[in-house]
Amino acid sequence: MEHSFWEERWQRGEIGFHQPHIHAQLLQFWSGLLLPKGCTVFVPLSGKTRDMIWLAEQGHKVIGAELSELAVRDFFKESALTPMVSPSGPFHVFEAGPYKIYQGDFFALPVDALQGVAACYDRAAMIALPPDMRPRYAEKLANALPPQASIFVISLEYPEGEIKGPPFAVTQDEVRALYDKLYDIDVLEVRDGLAASDNLKKRGVTRLEEVAYLLRRRA
Repeated sequence: MEHSFWEERWQRGEIGFHQPHIHAQLLQFWSGLLLPKGCTVFVPLSGKTRDMIWLAEQGHKVIGAELSELAVRDFFKESALTPMVSPSGPFHVFEAGPYKIYQGDFFALPVDALQGVAACYDRAAMIALPPDMRPRYAEKLANALPPQASIFVISLEYPEGEIKGPPFAVTQDEVRALYDKLYDIDVLEVRDGLAASDNLKKRGVTRLEEVAYLLRRRA
């Protein structure tokens, strides 16, 4: 998937994947990670999600990685923050308050960018990537995160072939295939997500499940 695909989606305002509310499964399960206040959370392919605001309200520092400069600037503008912007290799780094967002290609993110991260929150990263990119994504994420960092994942499942992603359906079997060499994987919940997803219903999805996972790296 080319970078231009996402850049053009943001420029045209075709961001049906952006949710204006905090994700219900984040609200329900995040406290179960038992993270201390003040720790750092990483949000890959972060867009301008308001989930980052909620995470900061829980006392966390938040690091994001997002390809689209427009998305990053919108996040800070909508948060009424003026970020300091500095170059860092192939990235522009936007910082203000508890937020630090690397604007650029996630796959080029240096390992030291995530030093000290206690957890990762993936609601819209894995499902944004086509099947051939997901193994590379999972490998990059596992290599970039500190060993002690847990991963909270929310994926989507819907009947194969009903729509052309993104978002892509990612089955429980695939999540296990991607991560179970390094992580213990707990399925926290499978819930019906169709009623709250007008965008996907309009596109023709007839069944939608949102699956929440907690991944903890084995010692």
